Amino acid sequence: MRRIFVQGKIHPEIQVGMREIPLNDKQIPSLRIYDTHSIDVHPIRSTWPKPAEGLTQRQAAQKGIITPEMEYAAIREGVAPEIVLKELAEGKAVLPANKKHPECEPMIIGSKFLVKINANIGNSALGSSIEEEVEKMLYAVKLGADTVMDLSTGKNIHETREAILRKCPVPIGTVPIYQTLERGDLCWENFRDTLIEQAEQGVDYFTIHAGLLKDYIPLALKRTTGIVSRGGSLMACWMQTHKQENFLYTHFKEICEILREYDIAISLGDGLRPGCIADSNDEAQFAELKTLGELTKIAWDLGVQVLIEGPGHVPLNKIKENMDLQLELCHGAPFYTLGPLVTDIAPGYDHITSGIGAAVIGMLGTAMLCYVTPKEHLGLPNKEDVRTGVITYKLAAHAADIAKGNPQALLRDKALSRARFDFRWEDQFALSLDPELASSYHDESSPSTHSKYCSMCGPNFCAMRITQELL
Repeated sequence: MRRIFVQGKIHPEIQVGMREIPLNDKQIPSLRIYDTHSIDVHPIRSTWPKPAEGLTQRQAAQKGIITPEMEYAAIREGVAPEIVLKELAEGKAVLPANKKHPECEPMIIGSKFLVKINANIGNSALGSSIEEEVEKMLYAVKLGADTVMDLSTGKNIHETREAILRKCPVPIGTVPIYQTLERGDLCWENFRDTLIEQAEQGVDYFTIHAGLLKDYIPLALKRTTGIVSRGGSLMACWMQTHKQENFLYTHFKEICEILREYDIAISLGDGLRPGCIADSNDEAQFAELKTLGELTKIAWDLGVQVLIEGPGHVPLNKIKENMDLQLELCHGAPFYTLGPLVTDIAPGYDHITSGIGAAVIGMLGTAMLCYVTPKEHLGLPNKEDVRTGVITYKLAAHAADIAKGNPQALLRDKALSRARFDFRWEDQFALSLDPELASSYHDESSPSTHSKYCSMCGPNFCAMRITQELL
């Protein structure tokens, strides 16, 4: 396995890092794989030409300009740059790349492309250091996280984010309302100043809960678990206390003007996402979703790229309704979902309950899946929890890509299946989502990689070996 670089044709100054896996297979001698991990993180975009007149990626696409970032993302996806341009221009995809985060290697989020995954990290008031959070980020990216959200709510939020950004080759997202509380009162002025502070550092997309309106709070209070979004609960409390409308809604155009200046994407937060199966697909959830659709058009008109965040806890039979309504009400803007978790009864295993839902909603068109770790609902994830969450969600995303017929995903499965049938163990390990684990499991009882069987069936009952004798 080695890292190679593919040069741009429209923009020859770009060099796109890919992973190439050499295989002992005459039909598929090697395979190039999308690679989020960069050994040498540096400000690669600092010397690239910028869109004229300070245009955002969306505005450039609408003018028919293929930027270096668009071509970079297209090469990673194995598609023509014109496809990236078209999806961006129509608002069906986002390319989050703050002008102040030159270390970010451009990527595209949209239903026409590979399903992406996000890994959440961040400290809390009860623990974790800057060094631990940077280590979690690097580990998540190495394992394949396409974006990372820093959800720190503890000490040194600014310093933690700065350390993460300068070492991170993927887009970084945040929920600015968390740090706003450090400035004192929760109010528009403090929120605006926090936005600008984080924008200057290089944050690539912001989750902003602008669709939770005052009239929706009574609907949420009827629920089994009420409001489970941290940002949503904070804004609901502010509205109830001040008897005013959500200032993120009333100042939405000003927010978009700040984001446009830096080319930061907005992830319209689902402050009323359901926190349990009993609350799924209820009136509160869909009232907010409708408002997110209205805000999407405002942001688009101001040149800002938009993601729509989604649930949450949803049973399998209700997932399609979520996807269909999101596409209808939010005009095809890319969907970004947490899971969804398809049952509430498995604390400690919610990476699995959510991974099931994630694969289904990814197949139906969700563009990015936010990972859930085994610690969900229980505690702050550590490095090993991050590993479990990322691998689980890479699996869910890949399963969705297979169902959607993505050529890259199908070829990787075919290459691994051919290696399995030929007993090319090293090729199997290299092509797997977690080569280290696959290799260690094999070697526990079958130390030789030259054997024509594994310890499950032994030499006399291996169906593939017996089949080979028939050929």
